[in-house]
Amino acid sequence: MRSLLRSAPGTGAGGHSRLLVTLAQCVPFAIALLVVAIEFSPAHILYTGPLLTATPALAAVTMGPKGTISAAAVALAVSVSTATYNEAWGSRQVYTNFLAILLVSAASVTTSAFMHARRRTELDQVRRIAVAAQRVLLRPVPARLGPVRTASMYLAAESGAQIGGDLYEAVQTRYGVRMIIGDVRGKGLPAVRSAAAVLGAFREAVHYEDDLVEVVAHCAAALRRESAMPRGIGRDDEEERAESFVTVLVAQVPDTLVVELVNRGHPPPLLLRRGTVRALTPASPLPPLGLEDLITGPPGETETYVFVPGDRLLLHTDGVLEARNRDNDFFALPEAMQAAPACTPPEFLEHLHQGLIRHTQGRLADDVAMLLAERLGGRTGATSAARSVAR
Repeated sequence: MRSLLRSAPGTGAGGHSRLLVTLAQCVPFAIALLVVAIEFSPAHILYTGPLLTATPALAAVTMGPKGTISAAAVALAVSVSTATYNEAWGSRQVYTNFLAILLVSAASVTTSAFMHARRRTELDQVRRIAVAAQRVLLRPVPARLGPVRTASMYLAAESGAQIGGDLYEAVQTRYGVRMIIGDVRGKGLPAVRSAAAVLGAFREAVHYEDDLVEVVAHCAAALRRESAMPRGIGRDDEEERAESFVTVLVAQVPDTLVVELVNRGHPPPLLLRRGTVRALTPASPLPPLGLEDLITGPPGETETYVFVPGDRLLLHTDGVLEARNRDNDFFALPEAMQAAPACTPPEFLEHLHQGLIRHTQGRLADDVAMLLAERLGGRTGATSAARSVAR
C-alpha cells in the first residue's frame, strides 16, 4: 500500500535539485563550446578570452577537483586550438589570455580541492551523528530472546545517510517476545520523528498491554500526537508530515508453538519451514497507522499461525521486495530465502543482503530493514493447540 501511495520518483524537491546541479555542471563545457563556435566562424572578431577564463572558475563551484581539472584542460585546449586556427600566436592578447586561464585554473583547482576536503569532513561528522542516532532509534536486537533467536539488519539507500523512515524492535515481555517492523512514508526529519514516536509507544505499551491490537492502538495514538505537534519547519516538510503514515507489522511469539500477528498495511512476513516459504497474508487487510479514517469496521484482530521449532519468520520492509535490477525485475525474496544455506540468523540475513546487493548492483532505491526470528525448541504441551489453528 505504501508503494501505491508514494509519489513518483524524481518529481519532488530532491529530483529538481539533482537536475539543477546537473545543469550547472554542464555550464562550463557549454561555454567552451560557445567559444569554439565563435572562434571557428566569421564572428571570431569577438573577444572570447573572458569566457574561457571563467570556465574553470565556474567548474570549481559545482564540481570536485577532477571536474575542475577537466574544465581547465578543455579551456586551455580551446585557447590553443583557436589561437592556432586564427594564426594569432605572437599577439600579446593571446599570451595574456593564455596566462589568465593558467592562473585561474590553478586557483580554481586549489579552491575546489579545499572545498571538497571540507565537505568530506562535514559529511563524516554528519555520518557519525547519524550512526549515533541510529543506535538509539534502531538498536540491534539481542541474539536470543526467550524461545527465539533473532537478528536484524538495516541498509540505507543513500550513501550519505544512515537512518531513515524504517523501524524495527524486538522485546522480551511477560506475554512473550514482541516484535515490530514498520516503514514511514517519506524521508527526512519528519520521517525520523514519526518512526521515533511509533517505536517509543511500542517499547512502552508492549510491557503492560496484553492485547496486540491495543499495542498497535498506542502506536497510532503516538503518531497522531506527533503529526499534530506544531514545528518551525519548511513548507515541504509540513506537507510531508501532513501526508505521513506508517505501515507496521507487530508480532508476538509466546511459549506456545504459534506466532500472533497484527498487520497494518505492511508487507506480510515470510515463514520459512523445511525449505518452503509462505507469506502470512492477513485475512482482513487494514490501512497503515495515520489512516484510521479508512477503517469502517473493527480496529483489527490478532491472527495466529503455527510457529514450530526450526521455523524462521522474516519481517521486512518493502525496500526488499521492490528492489530492482537493470532489467526492472524485482528481487525474488522467497527464492533467496529457500536458497540460503543452513546457518545462524545473522548469517542468514547476510546471505539475503549479499543477494540483494548483487541483484541491484549496490544501488538500492529505498531503505531496507529486516528482522528475523527463529523458533527454538520449547514447550510442547501446546502442540495440539498449535495444530488446531494451523492454516
